[in-house]
Amino acid sequence: MEEMTLKKLEKLYEGKAKILYETDDPDLLVQYFKDEATAFNAKKKGIIRKKGEINNAVSSRIFKYLEENGIRTHFVEQLNEREMLVKRLDIIPVEVIVRNIAAGSLAKRLGVEEGTELRETVLEFCYKSDELGDPFINEYIIRAFGFATGDEITEMSEAALRINGLLTRFFDERGIILVDYKLEFGRHKGEVLLGDEITPDGCRLWDKETHERLDKDRFRRDLGKVEEAYEEVLRKVLA
Repeated sequence: MEEMTLKKLEKLYEGKAKILYETDDPDLLVQYFKDEATAFNAKKKGIIRKKGEINNAVSSRIFKYLEENGIRTHFVEQLNEREMLVKRLDIIPVEVIVRNIAAGSLAKRLGVEEGTELRETVLEFCYKSDELGDPFINEYIIRAFGFATGDEITEMSEAALRINGLLTRFFDERGIILVDYKLEFGRHKGEVLLGDEITPDGCRLWDKETHERLDKDRFRRDLGKVEEAYEEVLRKVLA
């Protein structure tokens, strides 16, 4: 891991799980991972010990893997235990939800049992707004409000399916089922890049043998052993 030569400047943005800092390069930011955890649109709050360190390491490993396999991301390098250097993005305010197995809100909306196999991968879109609870939207709404162009929607959708093929294999080889997860994209110098993070915060990850939950659902649902689950994901991801 290289030591950062850029100078970290003032805080640009603080979210629920991360802080972004300016650097003396206008195209690059430092992304800092926090231990704070939230659920149900921040109505539930807590601390997951060492979550920031774990998520930084997990996300860095996964971004490297995706880059090696042709996916363009904002990741530049992991700087230290809690920080990574990333390209500055003009964030597209649309979350892409990728679902391989029915769980969470999809299972609840359709009245099906969690764990129900899907005949094909499902993509859903949400408008990024904490105040509104990240409501579900469709391609017509995205275009009508100018959140993204039709070409960008196609690009994000195609990238999400390529990423899903890579990540399902990556996790399967490590004894984990990738149930569902969210992706965020942004514009950088005319390109649409994958941004944000890929961690147990934003993915549902189940043990392949026991179906034990290894993600933030343990925090959401008061299942206990949250730190142990995150540490298990880290161990498997780095294996």
